[in-house]
Amino acid sequence: MQVPFLDLRTQFKSLRDEIIPAVTDIMERGAFVGGPALADFEKAFAEFCGADFAVGCGNGTDALQLALRAGGIGVGDEVITAANTFVATVEAIALTGATPVLVDMDPATYHLDISQIEAAITPKTRAIIPVHLYGDPVDMDPILEIARRKFLLVIEDSAQSHGATYHGRPCGSMGDISGFSFYPGKNLGAYGDGGAITTSRDDLAQMVRQIGDHGSPKKFTHDKLGTNSRLDAIQAVVLKAKLGHIKQWNENRRAIAATYREHMGDIDGLFLPEEREGHKSVYHLYVIRSAKVKDIDEALKKADIGFGYHYPVPVHLQDAFKHLGEPGRFPEAEKGAREILSLPMFPEMSKEQAIYVAQTVRSAI
Repeated sequence: MQVPFLDLRTQFKSLRDEIIPAVTDIMERGAFVGGPALADFEKAFAEFCGADFAVGCGNGTDALQLALRAGGIGVGDEVITAANTFVATVEAIALTGATPVLVDMDPATYHLDISQIEAAITPKTRAIIPVHLYGDPVDMDPILEIARRKFLLVIEDSAQSHGATYHGRPCGSMGDISGFSFYPGKNLGAYGDGGAITTSRDDLAQMVRQIGDHGSPKKFTHDKLGTNSRLDAIQAVVLKAKLGHIKQWNENRRAIAATYREHMGDIDGLFLPEEREGHKSVYHLYVIRSAKVKDIDEALKKADIGFGYHYPVPVHLQDAFKHLGEPGRFPEAEKGAREILSLPMFPEMSKEQAIYVAQTVRSAI
């Protein structure tokens, strides 16, 4: 049996009759940027996320950068985030001119260690970016409480958490503003790059829209230094069509995760994602952890099973960000990078495929 890490072609086949006419309509009308297609998707996505506003943009990195800039964050400011996130989180902070301040990984949750946040706060700290990593919501209440006491902006990095909830609250609705990615492999993925912010603050939504459109509140008027970061209409209709299916897709992912737990939960030395009370993960990635990760790697290769590493090099060990910490500075993030591996996870995956993957992992250990 062959099991790919991700299978976007099978998903497209099931959506062909919805998406092709919608894309054809955009082409026939010639309305490629902005317009009703984008407005319809933004409205639907805001409702899905439990927010008052959604603003489409070019990609997930832009979404975070625009959120930061809309919050007035720039040169001389510090922003706290996780040491074990994808580099885009830290990249967005640096691109505003602000300084990223990393916090080590909590080995129990793989999120930033909340107990270390207050020690990282200085008079220059302006914001916290918790990352809902792998589709699992961060424990937001203590972060929001710290932010209230310290007068800090909370920007959710929701790039991997479309539809995940924390005590019934959707990711993208809890902080001041949130950034989403619609990269094709995401739970809600475009057919190309795309992103959005969500917020219930009108001032932040309008500022993101203005900055993302060349700093322009109206045509040929440019009040601020902006950029060109817009979600095009073709991607908007693709995403709107997919949005009608994401709840079922997320439930499919959760069912696959349950099968993995059933068939691997008793393996000594293998750590699986926890189903924590109040946290409803959407399993963008299904990560396992083991000291024998290289043995698992080899077994999966031999069995023709796709897999990945998320992420094999922590941010502070990347050449571009080595100024953020020497090796050993964030030991949990570094240890996790050596031991964490992602198994196949996509909504069209069969139970038989999941059992085959689990059996292969068991044989490796």
